[in-house]
Amino acid sequence: MNQDCLKLTAYFAEHDRTGRRFLADALLDCYGRHRLATSVLLRGTEGFGSRQHLQTQRLLTLSEDLPMVAVAVDTRQRIQQALEEVHALAGHGLVTLERARLLTGQLDQVRLPEGLAEATKLTVYLGRHQRVPGGRAAFLEVVDLLRRHRVDGATVLLGVDGTVHGVRRRARFFGRNTAVPLMIISVGAGQAIAGALPELGALLEGPLLTLERIRVLKRDGHRLAEPERLPDVDPAGLGIWQKLMVYAGEDAKHHGHPLYVQLARHLLHEGAAGATALRGIWGYHGDHPPHGDRLLALRRRVPVLTVVVDTPTSIRRWFQIVDELTDQTGLVTCETVPAFRAGDHRGSLRLSAIPAGDTRGTAW
Repeated sequence: MNQDCLKLTAYFAEHDRTGRRFLADALLDCYGRHRLATSVLLRGTEGFGSRQHLQTQRLLTLSEDLPMVAVAVDTRQRIQQALEEVHALAGHGLVTLERARLLTGQLDQVRLPEGLAEATKLTVYLGRHQRVPGGRAAFLEVVDLLRRHRVDGATVLLGVDGTVHGVRRRARFFGRNTAVPLMIISVGAGQAIAGALPELGALLEGPLLTLERIRVLKRDGHRLAEPERLPDVDPAGLGIWQKLMVYAGEDAKHHGHPLYVQLARHLLHEGAAGATALRGIWGYHGDHPPHGDRLLALRRRVPVLTVVVDTPTSIRRWFQIVDELTDQTGLVTCETVPAFRAGDHRGSLRLSAIPAGDTRGTAW
């Protein structure tokens, strides 16, 4: 299968409720009932939302209501069938819709954009303990394969709940949790991503991947581009939004402090509506070898991904902060978000039209 799809993402807090239930559980039940192709529930490590309350795993008193991100992917028709229920459940949270390309089954060559500032985001969805022939963990093999193809970077994010090919998979305290989903987000030139696809198809059993167009803004301190200058609304009056993503290691610093911590604090201080940092378990960027949690390691070297979503006007402002803080390291990308709803009064889940000349957020 190679067809257009939608990616539905909800940002909220761990203790948010809908009625008497936790919002996270209600959303994943919804995705299971609608038998969506895949969904992954991620627990953040640092962040803040519209209430402007910073939460972090680093301090016990601030770690009781961590940010959560729920990502669901399927065809446009199936996602839209679930939208009304998601809208009712996540009445006060941030919900976005993004266009993507869904690949399943046999993976053939796909024509992808090239160029210095243009890039492609490939996301691979796997089970936590999924193996490849030979017995090695699939996520390790996929990361090595992407690096061999000179993809700029890859980050493995471990889910705590989700659906796989329409079946609910929940992490439990006792049990191997072999099928609980994880996602591998990678960014690279179109040619590199396209070259890796056939090998990924041959390596994985029942592969499920998405492709999205993005723009690379910075790499290892070097500015390559700026966020696309888009209007805040399309000709029909529907909102247009953008998403900044900063990929760096947990040990990356700015003036002696963890980069992802500095990003959250500076953005909060300057009035951003929200930011979420997600800690990975494995990954790499640039020429650095793959790294992650190891049992006997003296310090953590896991990747961390920081996400900010806002209007194009605001994103240009937040990029100035990100640009200043990523003067030495990190990969910074930007992409168009054609539908965004924050709370009951801001935005809409109707897909806006992307202005002529902008390709991010469109399918091939």
